[in-house]
Formats: sequence, C-alpha cells, structure tokens
Amino acid sequence: MDFNEVLFKRRSIRKYQDQQVEEEKKMKLLKAAMAAPSAGNQQPWHFIVVEDDSRKEDIREIHPYSDMLAEAPLAILVCGDKREERHKGFWVQDCSAAVQNMLLMAENLGLGAVWLGVYPREERAEKFQELFSLPKEVIPLAVVAVGHPAEESGKVDRFKEGRIHQESWQN
Repeated sequence: MDFNEVLFKRRSIRKYQDQQVEEEKKMKLLKAAMAAPSAGNQQPWHFIVVEDDSRKEDIREIHPYSDMLAEAPLAILVCGDKREERHKGFWVQDCSAAVQNMLLMAENLGLGAVWLGVYPREERAEKFQELFSLPKEVIPLAVVAVGHPAEESGKVDRFKEGRIHQESWQN
C-alpha cells in the first residue's frame, strides 16, 4: 500500500471480524513497533501479546473504553521498562512512537487497530501491572486492539493551517 494512503487512511477501528490475526502479521506489527525511534536508542519497550478471551475480559474490567476487546482477536500491551532508561522520562515518547508504528503497520497489512491509553492513569496502570505481573519498574503505556476490520473507515482531512506558526507563536 502507498505510504500516503496508509498514513491518511489510518483510523481507530473498534469492530472486528471473527478471524484470527495471522502469525506473520503479528510479527510484522511487533517488528514495526521495535523499529520506532527512541531517545539515545534506549528502546525501553516490551510487548505482551494477548489472545486469550479470558485475559481480554480481564482487560475490559480494568479499562473503561475497551469493549471492542470482546471482538478483537488480538490485544498487545505496550510497556516501558524504566530500568532501560538512559534518558529519564523519555520512555513515554519512545513507547508512543512504537504504538504509532504498530497502528500504521496494521493499516498497511489490511488490519484494523485502536490505541487504548493506560498511562498516565495511575490507578489503571497499577491494575495492569498486577494483572500481568509486571515488575514495578515496567509501566504499561497502552493496549492496542487488533483484528480484521468489520467497519470501513475513510480518509479524513485533519489539516488545520491555523495550527502552524512561523518562527514564534505570534506570526
């Protein structure tokens, strides 16, 4: 798929077909995530792949906006390991870039995906740490629901020229 098409067609997909995500596509999603830039090349990310329906139900009990996991065949929990930090605090940006890469690759592969934020909601993050037995230094950033889309999404033009400033805020 043409990169411009991938970039401008990607949307949050919340309805999925009853079809598993192929192993090859899962690996491409994870490789794309790990190809993201990171501060000082620290690569603090870890990924927990969740396909078990009862585990997805556990996530649904924690995350108030995760109802699509009842249909999504795949969920990927993206975590940042603070023990890997060489540049303190940048794990959030690094893992966010990994999530974006994953979302773009999903579109490229004909899959649908949606980013479900966990961090910085402390209570939510703590429950995910407990559910997945994460070390205290490993912080869950987001869950990405993935599957074969059961809804269409079209291109949307979100460009707003008024959000561009030349040289300073006042121009």
